[in-house]
Amino acid sequence: MTGPGLDELLIAVLADMLAGLGHVAVGAASPIPAAAALLARERTGGRLRVSILGSERHNPFTDGGKELFDCAAQGRIDAFFLGGGEIDGQANINLVGVGGYPQSKVRWPGSFGSAHLYFLVPKVILFRDVHSPRVLVPKVAFVSAPGTSPDHVYRPGGPHSLVTSKAVFTFDQHNKRFRLTSIHPGHDLRALIAATGFAFDHEPEPPTTPRPDQTTLAMIHGPISAAVAETYPQFAERLVERSEA
Repeated sequence: MTGPGLDELLIAVLADMLAGLGHVAVGAASPIPAAAALLARERTGGRLRVSILGSERHNPFTDGGKELFDCAAQGRIDAFFLGGGEIDGQANINLVGVGGYPQSKVRWPGSFGSAHLYFLVPKVILFRDVHSPRVLVPKVAFVSAPGTSPDHVYRPGGPHSLVTSKAVFTFDQHNKRFRLTSIHPGHDLRALIAATGFAFDHEPEPPTTPRPDQTTLAMIHGPISAAVAETYPQFAERLVERSEA
């Protein structure tokens, strides 16, 4: 699935994963996860607490990432989103760069506490709005945050799912590998395997990711786009334009 409708599908998929939680935090530069968290809050009538870094209206923290990390260490964040320039089949993520660290030929923003949050937040959802062998690699060039730990290491948090522009995966902590949950409309298993740099488990005929229903679409194009506009005005405008098309 590409073009119009993909944003809405990804928002709905991520929001479904946040059902039943108490506090969801979203990092900076994350419009789709932010919209998903706000949609999940809308579904609870405002009971879900949502913290969006970079927002003035939806960010209770006054001391930047320090308070976010303290909150996670105290067990007061139920879900967080992480991405990466690279993600491998063991759910390791690379936020630093490729091409020979520390003189990396390609540099990304940096790890910025990702390993801290990866170990402490109970439900970490990996999200990338692209799906290619350059992003989903056999082994990351640099481990910003490890997806798995030695069996003797206690770890309350860790990878729960991986959502991309083509599919949804869950992470099997026991076998330490991804399992395909569903493929987005317009894609098939053979092409998905070719576009993924690591092996993953799957059914012979994986299910298709359900499209959001009309009630969900109305919420996304209405109150959610209005709420996310404060932090991501261009993204919100894109949602509104699509609803009017």
